[in-house]
Amino acid sequence: MSFVLEGDTPPLREDETGAIRVGNSRVLLEVVIRAFQDGASPESIVQRYSTLSLSDIYSTIAYYLRHQNAVKSYLNHREQLAESVQQRLSSVQPDLSRQFEAQKNDSL
Repeated sequence: MSFVLEGDTPPLREDETGAIRVGNSRVLLEVVIRAFQDGASPESIVQRYSTLSLSDIYSTIAYYLRHQNAVKSYLNHREQLAESVQQRLSSVQPDLSRQFEAQKNDSL
């Protein structure tokens, strides 16, 4: 019996906005990685996001661990993009921006 080693492609895809999604779900890469960085186990992540499979979460974390610099660069870019959107929103709708900041501070 021979065993064939196969190279698996990470279950990541870029959507039309440039965001990276995990598996066939709409769950963002940053959501999975931040949960992992915060100490969540793959099993607890799959409980939170039932559209993900456990194997997709393990594969995503493995990809992150092998490519930390690239993933961190992507995460930093996404944070900068979110801050830019928030700034534009606050200039157009200051009341909504204050509500967002209050919710953000409550979650810390």
